[in-house]
Amino acid sequence: MGTDLSAHPGRLDRGRYRRKVQRCLDTLARMLTDGSFSFPRKNIGLEVELNLVDGQLRPSMTNSVVLEALGDDAFTTELGQHNLELNVPPRPLAGDSALRLEEDLHAYLAKAGESAAHTGSTVAMIGVLPTLRPEHFDQKWLSHKTRYSSLNDEIFAARGERIALAMDGPALPGAQPERLRHFAESILPEAACTSVQLHLQVAPEEFAAHWNAAQCLAGVQIALAANSPFLLGKALWHETRIPLFQQATDTRPEELKNQGVRPRVWFGERWITSIFDLFEENVRYFPGLLPETDLEDPIEALESGQAPKLSELRLHNGTIWRWNRPVYDVVDGSPHLRIENRVLPAGPTIADIVANAAFFYGAQRALAEQERPVWSQMSFQAAEENLYEGARKGFDAQLYWPGIGWIPPDELALRVLLPLAHEGLRRSDVSDEARVRYLGIIERRCLARRSGATWQRDYVLRAHERGADRETALNWMLRRYLELSAEGEPVHTWTLDD
Repeated sequence: MGTDLSAHPGRLDRGRYRRKVQRCLDTLARMLTDGSFSFPRKNIGLEVELNLVDGQLRPSMTNSVVLEALGDDAFTTELGQHNLELNVPPRPLAGDSALRLEEDLHAYLAKAGESAAHTGSTVAMIGVLPTLRPEHFDQKWLSHKTRYSSLNDEIFAARGERIALAMDGPALPGAQPERLRHFAESILPEAACTSVQLHLQVAPEEFAAHWNAAQCLAGVQIALAANSPFLLGKALWHETRIPLFQQATDTRPEELKNQGVRPRVWFGERWITSIFDLFEENVRYFPGLLPETDLEDPIEALESGQAPKLSELRLHNGTIWRWNRPVYDVVDGSPHLRIENRVLPAGPTIADIVANAAFFYGAQRALAEQERPVWSQMSFQAAEENLYEGARKGFDAQLYWPGIGWIPPDELALRVLLPLAHEGLRRSDVSDEARVRYLGIIERRCLARRSGATWQRDYVLRAHERGADRETALNWMLRRYLELSAEGEPVHTWTLDD
């Protein structure tokens, strides 16, 4: 999805596109069978989606101006004009890489902040911007690239009706549960969802174990790191991004939902034995949304000794938003595979982001290498239910884990997953300094039971007690959030003091 389209695709392109996607899939199957993938070392990568806000803390529709001032290829557009995306160059996991990653993120964000300041804007790292209003979902605020308008048009053509946003969440203490019912005329509610995406390069023969492990971790990941409790003035899920993203890109009217047609934002439906399972499901179940083709014959490219681009398969894969997405890519002429973990929200601080990444990479490796895999002891549906339970309730969730039963996420992390994460990072040759720093942040977050979501909810509740209405409370909260985020101390240390 990083490459723009040359033009709005036409309906006559779809048959050719479908055939080309299938040819790409056949080529990938040959590559997996022939051992075409080189794998010198495990690299990690990271993407951070950001918001721009103005002096009143409303969305600032200035990403094109900020990007021009930045002049840095590490930054690019995202769906909404108030969004930026930072793509951090890949690096090894071993050694002090995590410490260097934290330093680099500070440098990138400082540079973005300086460029944004020239437009009167501020960069905000938060899962869902709490000051969004319905008018910010107007189609005119799509970023100025053909792929965004084409995606918007194709989703609405497939759906045939407005997008319905419908959700409710756990009540603020002492209050009644709140419900959101809203209709949108564009896919811009998706732009409200700003995430951190973690990449891990994986050898083909190891991919299934790492993907299955990532699926097992999704529920506890989101429960510990939730940072998106408010949308359109309502207190909803601790990680409202999860249902919002699914609803904002849903191509299915109610009749297709009733038939069991799969959503394009998808957890999946089974454990896998090969990365091919995921790409094959994507081709079999989902029609193309952006049917653009190129001139490459992927099989001819492979037979001539080149790494095929598989452009159509990659474009198709980019319009199916699995929470753990398989990725095929070509870097410096060599093909590789990676897992893209899409569960986590942006923020609250850079230290929290790197800690979340260290926890994921360490626990994922340890689970993937267990003699008796955890996914052989639990149903796939239990892992999916953990995701939604963790997103809805955060630290108050009850997650299922084999050998334990139902357990709160903080206790699961402290008793089971943090020891595994330490072991996984040791096996990955991560330095003791980095391992202790970042997993220590997760441990203290669990002990404090303080995430970005719990802090936001508590701050707004306190503002209400001081007499503020919801709009004022959200504004106060976001202003203080941005101050604390800029100071950089992890969220478990945040207090409710001004």
